[in-house]
Amino acid sequence: MIIEDEEDAAELFAEMMRVSGYRVVKTSKSAPAIEMMKAEKPDVILLDIMMPEVSGIDILRQMRRDPALAPIPVVVVTAKGMPADIKNGMEAGASTYLTKPVGFLDLKEAVERAIGNQPATL
Repeated sequence: MIIEDEEDAAELFAEMMRVSGYRVVKTSKSAPAIEMMKAEKPDVILLDIMMPEVSGIDILRQMRRDPALAPIPVVVVTAKGMPADIKNGMEAGASTYLTKPVGFLDLKEAVERAIGNQPATL
């Protein structure tokens, strides 16, 4: 699942994931993101921090408080690259923190690492 308000960036990330064999669901609005997560049950989420309605950090904190969503790995992909930004993102529960621009191999590796770190389900 991709949560990104910039349509060009969202489509670029989506295409990167599709080429790697992933099914992609995306939203440019942060407000319905939590409900979409519950409905879609994504394996991983690519999350922008600077969103218009609700910040990505707030979405991440909401996810980590919800037992159904807490296990989902989140790869933050944002332009906010200051050390304090990265610290805030990781403390909020990000699995990985990438700063834009992000290359295909870096994004693919981050997603695969995030998914690989998940416990096996029976």
